Amino acid sequence: MKRFSRILFYLRTQKRNILLYVLFNLLSILFSLVSLAMLAPFLQMLFGKEKLMNVAPEWQLNATGFLNYLKYIISQLITQHNEVYALGAICFIIVVSVFFKNMFTYLSFRVLAPMRNYVMTKLRSDLYAKILELPIGFFTEQRKGDIISRMSNDANEVEWSVMSTLEGLIRDPLTILIYLVTLVYISPALSLFLLVLLPLTGFIIGRVSRSLKKQSTHSQEQLGTLMSILDETLGGLRVIKAFNAEKILRGKFFNTNDNLNHIRNRMNFRRDLASPMSEFLGVLVLSCILWFGGKLVLNHEAGLGADSFITYILIFTQIINPSKSLSTAYYNAQRGSAAIQRIEEILLAPVTVTDHPEATPITDFRHSIEFRNVSFAYEDNIILHNINLTIEKGKTIALVGSSGAGKSSLADLVPRFHDVSGGELLIDGVNIKNYTLHSVRSLMGIVTQEPILFNDTISNNIALGVDHVSKAQIAHAATVANALQFIKQKEEGFDSNIGDRGNKLSGGERQRLTIARAVLKNPPILILDEATSSLDTESERLVQDAINNMMRNRTSLVIAHRLSTIRHADEIIVLQKGEIVERGNHDQLLAQNGIYRRLVDMQEVR
Repeated sequence: MKRFSRILFYLRTQKRNILLYVLFNLLSILFSLVSLAMLAPFLQMLFGKEKLMNVAPEWQLNATGFLNYLKYIISQLITQHNEVYALGAICFIIVVSVFFKNMFTYLSFRVLAPMRNYVMTKLRSDLYAKILELPIGFFTEQRKGDIISRMSNDANEVEWSVMSTLEGLIRDPLTILIYLVTLVYISPALSLFLLVLLPLTGFIIGRVSRSLKKQSTHSQEQLGTLMSILDETLGGLRVIKAFNAEKILRGKFFNTNDNLNHIRNRMNFRRDLASPMSEFLGVLVLSCILWFGGKLVLNHEAGLGADSFITYILIFTQIINPSKSLSTAYYNAQRGSAAIQRIEEILLAPVTVTDHPEATPITDFRHSIEFRNVSFAYEDNIILHNINLTIEKGKTIALVGSSGAGKSSLADLVPRFHDVSGGELLIDGVNIKNYTLHSVRSLMGIVTQEPILFNDTISNNIALGVDHVSKAQIAHAATVANALQFIKQKEEGFDSNIGDRGNKLSGGERQRLTIARAVLKNPPILILDEATSSLDTESERLVQDAINNMMRNRTSLVIAHRLSTIRHADEIIVLQKGEIVERGNHDQLLAQNGIYRRLVDMQEVR
């Protein structure tokens, strides 16, 4: 039950519907029981196999007393009218009972469906909200395809393997329980024999299904790998074709797909065993009861009459189908529990970057950002060590160094994509952790090396995250970013859809849209991961002009790849192995004849 605690947590608001569901199932079972109880003993009276009862029997609180009283009523109908009239009365009662049984069954479905859909809606919403909430560091160790698989395939597995079995996990045990109580009421001695056999059959089914959860977990992991390969293929199709790597990727995908096929076959073999095995065990138990109960009737033991025994057998046969359904539901629940476990790995993942309980919003940026003895490590891997740096308001600070020197990690600390491991990061003299995350990030605009755009209109991409913005403001931002001209050339202008990741635009056009997005936000602090490093000469000039327009009167932290773009920075910070090794302006660093001079000479930009 612990595995399904999250589903039970969601269902806590559905108490009224749960009660209605139980009530409707209870009524459905009772009316089913009435229709069964009407058949065996009364048909014997109608067809002259048993004498009519003309004297009202003494009421007894047991099965025999209840049946005798019903026989007296049927006898009266036959005596006062005729056998056909009594048969019609029995048929009418059976029809009415079956009608109400099915009506309450339908009502139980009507109550269950909204509950099931509510739980799945909440599960998917919580999973997506947690993905947005988790720090960026969490995703560096996760395959994107696997996360998508958990959001889609695992959630679907929960829906079909767990939520769809709620019906069986509630209704079938209730059916079996009521029928067993009725059987005990009819014959305690025979039911004692039954209550020994049923747990034995349940133990056998449990043993067979034990490995199903492990297989399901392996299946979902393989499916996540498959989704990752597909994601990488779609993202890198141009490179795959250019390097004739289709065979490698095809083999990788086919092998994973074949493994998934074998695992699912084994799962289905085991799951499909549930229904026939439970039916066989049910018939085995029925045969034992038939032998033992028949022996009691023939020997006139335990006060069990032939009509009561027939009713007993008839009711017991109705337990077999719910038992089959319950065993299948149990198998499916085992599969679904593996999917819930994978989903909860995300839902229960710690959020390491959060608001302090007493954090206050920062409304504006006044004088400086300060790194004070800052260190940063990720999973015991030291990335930055003893960083001391002050970025004054209105200044441009550039970060340079070889790949892996820690430039991006240092820049990511400012918007708190990660938190420092040691030391302090201060804005206007206050530790950044004392401000709310939302207010800190509202002060910053970020332009990345790879343009991040969404499958939406140009207008909506520029206005991302900004509420109540006018078309004039969007057009002004596009003008500052040197993007207005190419936008006007589009057939639908600002309302043009740019496709998945902006693939309907050129590289330079995509980058200018991300700059327009930052301009519209109008932040006092800019973080720029060299936005021109992958562009052609003409696009680079347009984008660099847009960046220069955007940087006016703003505090800027620039990660530089092309050193020619940061000649005029107020201070250049040279990083190596996570430490500051040189600092100064362009001319000062050239004069030092150190690492920066060597980097400049390599790019031949002096």
